[in-house]
Amino acid sequence: MKKRLPKIIATLFAFPAFAINAGAQRLLTLEEAIATALMNNYQIQLSRNDSMIAAIDYSYRNMVFLPTLNGNAGLTNTNNNQKQTLADGTERKSNNIRSNNVQANVSLNWVLFDGLKMFATRDKATALLEAGEYSAREQIVNTIAAVITNYYAIARVKQQITATDVQIGLNQERAKLAQNKLDIGTGAKPDVLQSKVDLNSQKSLRMQQEVQVAQLKEQLAQAMNSQISGAAFDIPDTIPLNNDLVLGNILEDIEQSNPTLQLAKSRISIAQYTLKESRAGLYPTLSFNSMYNFTRTENKKVINPFSTLFNQSHGYNYGLTASIPIFNQSIARRDIKQSQWGLKMEELNYDNQLSLLHLNVVNSYKNYDQQKRALKLEEENIELAKENVDIVFRTYKLGMATLVQLREAQLSLAQAYDRLIEARYNTKLSETELMRLKGDIIK
Repeated sequence: MKKRLPKIIATLFAFPAFAINAGAQRLLTLEEAIATALMNNYQIQLSRNDSMIAAIDYSYRNMVFLPTLNGNAGLTNTNNNQKQTLADGTERKSNNIRSNNVQANVSLNWVLFDGLKMFATRDKATALLEAGEYSAREQIVNTIAAVITNYYAIARVKQQITATDVQIGLNQERAKLAQNKLDIGTGAKPDVLQSKVDLNSQKSLRMQQEVQVAQLKEQLAQAMNSQISGAAFDIPDTIPLNNDLVLGNILEDIEQSNPTLQLAKSRISIAQYTLKESRAGLYPTLSFNSMYNFTRTENKKVINPFSTLFNQSHGYNYGLTASIPIFNQSIARRDIKQSQWGLKMEELNYDNQLSLLHLNVVNSYKNYDQQKRALKLEEENIELAKENVDIVFRTYKLGMATLVQLREAQLSLAQAYDRLIEARYNTKLSETELMRLKGDIIK
């Protein structure tokens, strides 16, 4: 498995050619299936998009230290009718008094101290980026495991088809022998009929298995999110096994390699930074403020001789502003308590994930070890069953064995094949699960 990644990368560009030239069925390797799934799988694409959003936030993380600069501009035109009565009784009246006012300013606000919230926000962006990467890695690991499981499920059924072909061959030979015995007067009609019934039963089973292979191929094509049909490719019927897995090696550094555990750990960091942001609400905020102003007013006419026809001013100001929290309905303390509970929940989740991980690894390894021993036993049994069928077949030809004995020998062989294939597939499943839990399945 550790040598698989270079092959997968190499096929990332080679496999699309297969998707285009999919007119004829060809052999699909596991590396090609994994590579195609990594390129096209919807869940992986969604995880990568989430990670990209976090990456965008991360790229702007240092912006929290910079000031904000805003510009404003406005133009106001007025048209008024005015009437004034002065203290000496004089009245002035004028209509359509028009004026315009232009205002513009540029304001700067620079937070110098906010209880260190800006530092927590910056570091939180880094933790969010890591969480996005671990989430994407987790989805990749699970997708690869699903592809491997589906891929070798097809191989398992194809091996079952091979075993069924063996039974079909035996039943054809048995039906021929039974018919020959009947023709020369040493056989019985029920033996012929039973042999043909058994032969048809095996042929029916083979058709069911072929349908199952076709269904599993379509599932694999869907997991790869490929444009090809399951009928366009075939896979080998072999299931290679790694018999050298050691429990100690699996558990070694698993806290650093398991993406689910790494994701849980990154969420603890996020909760810690959220708590720091909440605690910043207890501290005063100190800001530097500055503004440049421009104002111009132009009156077309006035009725008061002391009023200005034109007025313009511009200049700037600057200073410091301190905002000291005295009472804000205990919002800050409520946020702190919620953040503390959020942190505690993430820590409990990590401990729970760690405990479940160790439990799953130990149980999976026990299953892996048991399946290996069962496989070794079934490999011995299949040879015994083959030899037994051969012996009974020879004696049946000589008339020294009954049809019942031959059928029992065949049934024993069929069951031996089923157990052998199942043990081989289950060993592969437990091996894949161990690599998935370790996080080494993508190496």
